[in-house]
Amino acid sequence: MASKPAQKRLSKEFVNMQKSPPPFVWAAPEEKNILTWNFIIRGPPDSPYHGGEYHGQIMFPPEYPFKPPGIKMLTPSGRFSPDKKICFSMSDFHPGTWNPAWSVATICTGILSFMLSDEITTGSITTSDQDKRTLAARSHTWNIQQKRFQEAFPEYLEQTMKDLPNMGEADRGKPSEESEPATPASSSTAAPTPASSATSFAFQTPATRVALPPTTFAIPPNARGVTGRAGQEVAPVPAARGPNGANPDRIESWTASLGNKWGVAALIVFAVLLSRAST
Repeated sequence: MASKPAQKRLSKEFVNMQKSPPPFVWAAPEEKNILTWNFIIRGPPDSPYHGGEYHGQIMFPPEYPFKPPGIKMLTPSGRFSPDKKICFSMSDFHPGTWNPAWSVATICTGILSFMLSDEITTGSITTSDQDKRTLAARSHTWNIQQKRFQEAFPEYLEQTMKDLPNMGEADRGKPSEESEPATPASSSTAAPTPASSATSFAFQTPATRVALPPTTFAIPPNARGVTGRAGQEVAPVPAARGPNGANPDRIESWTASLGNKWGVAALIVFAVLLSRAST
């Protein structure tokens, strides 16, 4: 009989299995005993088990999830001895490696992964890939003739093998039937995104929209009396000084003035000389 923690945990895991089953596996508890789960594994593509249907059982202890379960495969597969417990890290052969965080979905995925390996252990057998393919082709016919499979999976008793809820279509890059079609891109130019502030800008190319960082503009303080953002008077910027501390603007003005004075003096001298020559 299952303990309360085991009952609660396994009930929750069955709900999760229905919502999000792992690829190529499916599992469900027996109606009369929640500690015994039946699972189906489908052989993935590019493996000698492709097209095969493999029925197995997981026997949870009353102390689950604090103790590991016993696991066995019932369908002849060429990898495991039928109806014999399998020794691997998630089974009761190795309680020291058991992790209470592992779930039914984790265990089923682990069984599939271990099945695809060549590791030899208790409960495993060695056969050729051709033997595995032959058994895979016969697996569904063998299953539907077994009483335990009939009781555990009445919905899979048709002559034609029925797909599991997750056959790994998404993992192989195929679109799901429930997925929404992609919205085609518009040929017209997309409307520009409003700027987040007066000093934030963006420009748009045919492929991308690039945001520029906010920019702060300074108020040019040309003269006293200009007010800044806080309403305070802004002091004028001091004029730049030359090497000797002279103001370049003043030097230029003085030079121009001196040039004008020499021009006037030259005209006066020329006029005096002209007057003397005429007399």
